[in-house]
Amino acid sequence: MSATPAGGRLVFVPSRILQFGVALGGSAMVPLWMASPLLLPMLVIALLTDSGLLWAIVWVGLGLTTLAVIGLALALTFTVSATMVRWIEFRHQGNAKRCVIARCLRSSIVAAADLQRVVVVEQLRLGRRKSLKVVLHTRGGTVECEPGFNAPMSQVDSEALLTWLTSQLRSDGVAVEYQAQIDRHFSCPGEWWTRSHLAALWHVPVGAVDELAVRHGVRSYRYTSRSMAMYSPAKTVTVYDPDRAYEIAEELREEHTTNPGSDGTQNPRP
Repeated sequence: MSATPAGGRLVFVPSRILQFGVALGGSAMVPLWMASPLLLPMLVIALLTDSGLLWAIVWVGLGLTTLAVIGLALALTFTVSATMVRWIEFRHQGNAKRCVIARCLRSSIVAAADLQRVVVVEQLRLGRRKSLKVVLHTRGGTVECEPGFNAPMSQVDSEALLTWLTSQLRSDGVAVEYQAQIDRHFSCPGEWWTRSHLAALWHVPVGAVDELAVRHGVRSYRYTSRSMAMYSPAKTVTVYDPDRAYEIAEELREEHTTNPGSDGTQNPRP
């Protein structure tokens, strides 16, 4: 998030060279990773036996792998250049505002009046961010803006991003929304959170965690960790589902924002 002479800008891909390098590196690694289990043993056998047939098979395999690398590199380069959004910028033109969408090789302009809504999508697993993207919903479709490899944008706080986007689009009546996508695939108890972790997340005393967890339906599990299994097998630890715990943290934060005098341990939600 930065200010330019023309307006406010969100940068998703700071370096085109780095992004193309990552794409080309991936295009080379995938075919090599798939072909190496077959080619390496055959190469060793060909060296030991000096078999003309095996050498022919090895050279054909290397040729096909090279073609696969080149083809995949061209496909990824085209995809990155055509679809990946480098940055978006909100510019004023007289009394109207425009959204400039810059891709790797071209740019397009969307009038603020054609923006229906902007959604900040945060993908979470175990209460931690996996990815962040901004989705522009326009009359002509949607534009997904995702941070590139090692981009500072991927570390931006979602609440700060929502505030910034709202400040840019409030005057044009464009809705800015937040959407959390939680990965609920199986996780072992060792990845769940303890009482002290939840107390820090919810900003409540440790003694109030159990009551809040039961009230809001946060799953808990008692187990013996590996570190204690050998020395204290009877000692158990209570851990809590981090995904649901994160959702409750958001609810408590909203509750505190709308009612600053409220206490998370009182006045439960219906």
